[in-house]
Amino acid sequence: MEKTKLYSLLKRIVTALVLIPVTIWCLYAGYPFAQVFALVFGAMFSWEWSYMVPNKRPAFYAMAYMLAVSVAIMLASVLVFGVVLLGTVILVWKKSEGEQYRRLLVLGVPYVSIGIGSVMWVYEFVGYLATFWFFLAVWCVDIGGYVVGCTLKGPKLASKISPNKTWSGLLGGVAFSVVASLVFCYFAGTTSHYVFYGVLAAIIAVIAQIGDLVESSIKRHLGIKDSSQLIPGHGGVFDRIDGLVFVAPFVLGMLCFFSRGFGYGMVD
Repeated sequence: MEKTKLYSLLKRIVTALVLIPVTIWCLYAGYPFAQVFALVFGAMFSWEWSYMVPNKRPAFYAMAYMLAVSVAIMLASVLVFGVVLLGTVILVWKKSEGEQYRRLLVLGVPYVSIGIGSVMWVYEFVGYLATFWFFLAVWCVDIGGYVVGCTLKGPKLASKISPNKTWSGLLGGVAFSVVASLVFCYFAGTTSHYVFYGVLAAIIAVIAQIGDLVESSIKRHLGIKDSSQLIPGHGGVFDRIDGLVFVAPFVLGMLCFFSRGFGYGMVD
């Protein structure tokens, strides 16, 4: 059992050592690499949702999700995306009549397209540096939650949804995100906005954890452990980006609202 856990941990580390640098490089390189990278993850997420939720037409649902997320990534028109999103939701709703998990199949349209799309909209709004800070804040939720949660354990956060998550893990994730944000601000030269970034990182950490619990709830409802096996050692795409896509629309809204305060020294 210990060897199995060690092997699984090694796979997670190796995969992370590959994916994280690739992600950072694509963000830094900009167009078209960032968009292509997002499209690849959008396609993987679309395929994953269409096969994760039991149904009769997985290929159709995957194409529907991919259509919506492609428009979100490639077109800068909110109006066009809104029309495509609404049309795709209606189409999936009609096609999924009689399906056991009809609502989840329909939910896949906004979850995939708005989730992935919001990450790209954040990137296009504030540029590489601030997007990297956002990614770092979310990554540290998982790292801090795992390290502190496994070390301290204690009361369960939501035992009926995710029995392994603890309150200590949540607090650890928040602490790691805040500290990482402050350190990042120091090296990025935005020390005058410590409080803003620190508070926003804490909020991001909490919402990302909620996103993790939402994903766990969906998987528990479907009776599965992982969303897929696309990423070695990590399960599926949804398992890895659940917090990121859930919190991205909130971050986008906050950045738009506080754009002037956020922009100093961080926007590329």
